[in-house]
Amino acid sequence: MPSRIMLNPGDIATLDLTDPRTHAEYDLSEVWRHLRTTQPFHWHPSVGGAPGFWVVSRHADVSEIYRDNKRFTSEKGNVLTTLLMGGDSAAGMMAAVTDGPRHSDLRKILLKAFSPRALEGVVDNIRQSTRALVAEAIARGECDFAADVAADIPLTAICDLMGVPEADRAKVLELTATALGNDGAAQSPAAAWQARNDILAYFGTLAAERRANPGDDAISVLATGTLEGKPLTMDEIVVNCYSLIIGGDETSRMSMTGGVLALIEHPDQWQALKSGQADIATAVDEILRWTTPALHFGRTALEDIPVGTQGQVIKAGDIVTLWNDSANMDEDVFEAPERFRLDRTPNKHLSFGYGPHFCLGAYLGRAEIAAMLSALRDLVASVELRGDTRRNYSNLLSGVTSLPVTLRAE
Repeated sequence: MPSRIMLNPGDIATLDLTDPRTHAEYDLSEVWRHLRTTQPFHWHPSVGGAPGFWVVSRHADVSEIYRDNKRFTSEKGNVLTTLLMGGDSAAGMMAAVTDGPRHSDLRKILLKAFSPRALEGVVDNIRQSTRALVAEAIARGECDFAADVAADIPLTAICDLMGVPEADRAKVLELTATALGNDGAAQSPAAAWQARNDILAYFGTLAAERRANPGDDAISVLATGTLEGKPLTMDEIVVNCYSLIIGGDETSRMSMTGGVLALIEHPDQWQALKSGQADIATAVDEILRWTTPALHFGRTALEDIPVGTQGQVIKAGDIVTLWNDSANMDEDVFEAPERFRLDRTPNKHLSFGYGPHFCLGAYLGRAEIAAMLSALRDLVASVELRGDTRRNYSNLLSGVTSLPVTLRAE
């Protein structure tokens, strides 16, 4: 697709951040820069009868609200889709939309499956399978990196983590892509709703099996876990499985594909990777900052809160959206944020969120991107773009869904 159209600050009055086309077809970098400087707390008017909401764009403010689970809650939803519909049916059950002691207890259960020690076997498999995927792509010559390489790496990892049978994995990928967005302008709400229900039904079946015959996978950890001395209900197990598969698949896929596109567009950084001048760990974090696969997260205010210097007040009940893609380009935090630099350090990006809801899968996500970069560095001499890219249409997930390339062997 052609380059995105640059919006200028004069477009803010008509800006619709709820529209997937805004993020897929337009470059908002100048708009975000203007908002950070002049309106760090911007009121987004109602669209189509849905509530208006606050848009928070500065790194410091976004971080502070992520950290503050006393005055802001996730339990009314944590993304625009659910917030604008009036709530999330998984609130109080899914860790991502639960706060307080219950959230802490759910995280403790899930951390059993996500600790670096528990993930050793999964990470080893990621490294091996990623090298094999890249080698296959080299042998084919041309490939779609998004579909042929990046789609398989996180799906394999999260399915290994959850013990999803090999035969079901392609279907799970298809359902997650439909549930959260697509690569065309027209997203079907009915298709997305059906896909979410199909995912929930599928994990309900697996959870029942694991409760009867548990293993050491994440579903078994949930199926045998207890909250306040009671086993998790089937609904609690299923919605947390849904959260893991959605969060673990789509965001990593977008980061890896966007990272390869950035390396193509910045040949000096490709050379820095190849030569070893750029450390893999710092390169991973710069790719996460640069791609920012989760555009925003959201909260609901629990009390009236004065903000900014213009006498603004976030009222109790107001929706507050935290825009990671703006915060990750904040000049007050990142030197020359518009530059893609694999050696950037420090790199306090917010791509995994911050505070009590910091992404459980951060270690796994970093391991996946590191495996991809290592395979590219070791096996690939050059990467060339061979056709038009295609972007995801979503107001939540940002990235490239098609990246036709030629990988040439080292």
